[in-house]
Amino acid sequence: MSINDFNPTEKKDTRSGFGAALHHLGKTDERVVALCADLIGSLKMNAFADEFPERFIQAGIAEANMMGMAAGLTIGGKIPYTGTFANFSTGRVYDQIRQSIAYSNKNVKICASHAGLTLGEDGATHQILEDIGLMRMLPNMTVINPCDYNQTYAATLAINEWEGPVYLRFGRPSWPVFVPKDLKFEIGKAWKLNDGSDVTIIATGHLVWYAVLAARELAKEGISVDLLNMHTIKPLDEEAILRSVAKTGCVVTAEEHNRFGGLGEVVAQTLVTQHPAPQEFVAVNDTFGESGTPDQLLKKYGLDVPDIIAAAKRAIARKQK
Repeated sequence: MSINDFNPTEKKDTRSGFGAALHHLGKTDERVVALCADLIGSLKMNAFADEFPERFIQAGIAEANMMGMAAGLTIGGKIPYTGTFANFSTGRVYDQIRQSIAYSNKNVKICASHAGLTLGEDGATHQILEDIGLMRMLPNMTVINPCDYNQTYAATLAINEWEGPVYLRFGRPSWPVFVPKDLKFEIGKAWKLNDGSDVTIIATGHLVWYAVLAARELAKEGISVDLLNMHTIKPLDEEAILRSVAKTGCVVTAEEHNRFGGLGEVVAQTLVTQHPAPQEFVAVNDTFGESGTPDQLLKKYGLDVPDIIAAAKRAIARKQK
């Protein structure tokens, strides 16, 4: 496949991909239980709650209790999926996740919607930009950040077969759907979207689509992009990164997250120890967000298509010095 093969015909929110897959799991695996912190509609958990009320727990606005209940349910062989906003799924309950889930290596699936700037008008208090960093620093935790509806659906199914705690991050806005429905989701394995030779672009989450658009524009200028969708932040596909950067000699990372603690930082750690190369970061530059539409915020905070293009050109220029 190449960047010209992706032509989305619709937009869907990634949280709906989670909700649809959770409902499917309810039908196919009786071990699956769902817990929600008073946000059933926002997390698209309605269908599961309606059809499987005996396997659904409404925890109310008590996220810490929800994490404790989820950890306890694993002892009886259940596979609990918790659902609330990313800010409440991580920052508010970090102690409970660390002590009761990660430290104990419990098989809890922490499913977090409304992540990043694209939460939009709810503003900085809800737009968590530190969650990937918080979760990836926990031993035993797997961290996944899919890019569209179809990939979120596939990831929700995949983590059901993955033993151990998982943080699954997705979002609120309608976003282009471009991942093939039948594409297998492999935890810990990057998905290559395009072969190129001049610059590597590694993107995650919503910014994967922007990276596709940037690669198309760069191709018009004769710049060839090796493009990776790094949907799994931990465990990281270091082999794919090193193979790509060995070919291109420079890299851009693109993410809807603080530049500290996220995808860019883990890629940099990989390169500095194994294959040093120029790297440019497209990420929020150590600040909180604010209220606005997703498009306005991505543009203001430097996460737009032109920002990825400019970063690619800077990386190439540094390589040539």
